[in-house]
Amino acid sequence: MSTQSTRIDPITNETVSAEKGAPLTAAHQAMRVEHPDDHDWTLLRYEGQTSKMLFHPTADDPTVPNAGLVHYEPGSSHPVHSHYFAQIWYVLDGEFRIGGKTYGKGTMIFHPDPHFEHDLVTDTGGTILYVQYMGPSTRQAPIYDGRFNVTRRKKLEDETTEY
Repeated sequence: MSTQSTRIDPITNETVSAEKGAPLTAAHQAMRVEHPDDHDWTLLRYEGQTSKMLFHPTADDPTVPNAGLVHYEPGSSHPVHSHYFAQIWYVLDGEFRIGGKTYGKGTMIFHPDPHFEHDLVTDTGGTILYVQYMGPSTRQAPIYDGRFNVTRRKKLEDETTEY
């Protein structure tokens, strides 16, 4: 007589697999993989900026981060503005003046939720890895539509959320 009992995962409330090498439960998802070379640069909301966003939230999958690369042409910028989601930036190359201080390659910047972003200016141009995700306290997902992969940019005064 077997004394082995069925284990239930306390987070998903699903049966834990006994199969070696299998996902812990049926609810556990496999990793998703994208490569920047498989994507074209697209317009971003501010002049002189393009992006290759490899992942982005959808109505069916709202917890996926908006993640990818943002390239800034020399002289490009963005004004002070605010968001309700959280995000992390990692400077891959170039120098960026953010709120009056200069940051370069290897700098990691964390924006909690809700947050404001200081004005950003780059004389050199450069590329930043963006990972924007649902705010843990606000429960607001990153805005995707109308900000990334735009076909034309809005006027700056219609775009910023500066108060």
